[in-house]
Amino acid sequence: MDLKTIIDALVLGIVEGVTEFLPVSSTAHLLLVGKLLGFDNAGKAFEVLIQFGAILALLSVYAGRLWNLVVALPSRPKARRFAVGVIVAFLPAAIVGVLLHDYITRVLFESVTLISIMLILGGIVLLFIDRLPIRPRYADIMNYPMATYLGIGLFQCLALIPGVSRSGATIVGAMLLGSEKRAAAEFSFFLAMPTMLGAFVYDLWKNIDVIDASAAGVIAIGFVAAFISAVIVVKTFLGFVSRHGFAPFGWWRIVVGILGLVAVFFFTGPSEAPAVTPEAPAVVEPATPETTQTAPQPPGDDALGDLIREQGQQ
Repeated sequence: MDLKTIIDALVLGIVEGVTEFLPVSSTAHLLLVGKLLGFDNAGKAFEVLIQFGAILALLSVYAGRLWNLVVALPSRPKARRFAVGVIVAFLPAAIVGVLLHDYITRVLFESVTLISIMLILGGIVLLFIDRLPIRPRYADIMNYPMATYLGIGLFQCLALIPGVSRSGATIVGAMLLGSEKRAAAEFSFFLAMPTMLGAFVYDLWKNIDVIDASAAGVIAIGFVAAFISAVIVVKTFLGFVSRHGFAPFGWWRIVVGILGLVAVFFFTGPSEAPAVTPEAPAVVEPATPETTQTAPQPPGDDALGDLIREQGQQ
């Protein structure tokens, strides 16, 4: 394992940890940075396992609240209702994700242009929603109506399009449905737990055959980097949103999306489709003397003279 590989794994781990729970699309950032670095040492297994580092970071930060919720389930109807609400919000994306998984990973994930456009559009939406004069009706995520939980889950389905952002889609959905900004961001954390765990288990099952033990060192570096950086983000994100809103993330997305389009059109060409090899021009072989046919010629002066002489001899 050379120094460049170590640095690449470290950078990608930090990118995963920093962007996973922000409304900026970790998938888009991993793809763009990975292409920039030319990093493919551990392939899909690397991406799946460093994402698990971010999941563990979230679970570790919220371990106390999760334990309190579990303890309260038998005796507090509000806790049971919230747990059901999280499951209701989780199910739509889980069902659609399983049904369309192969198409999404095989087709949509290959288009840097699509991902960049989604980053820009999502950034514009965040700027708009941050200024929208909506009076929030819910400041406590445990008081959401069941229809709101379901609506947020439907919004999360949009995150199956690379570049949209899971947290971004759920935050925008929650705010449009009446949630206060901080509460919307907090619920995105709770919804991330079953969603990311489910995605991790499914991706691990789909890619178990490509996990290479020789890449364990690279994966470990990315895993630790993702875990540490994600812990920092999870602990500071809600306070940042309370003070600054979502506009900084909107501008962040727009800048990264524009850079992605610039890279596509000026460094790799406007088309990302596989190059089509032009058909070779038809080669016309010269005809052999035996097969060459001469077009009949109009009779000239010599031919006319021969004809007259033949008639005279008769």
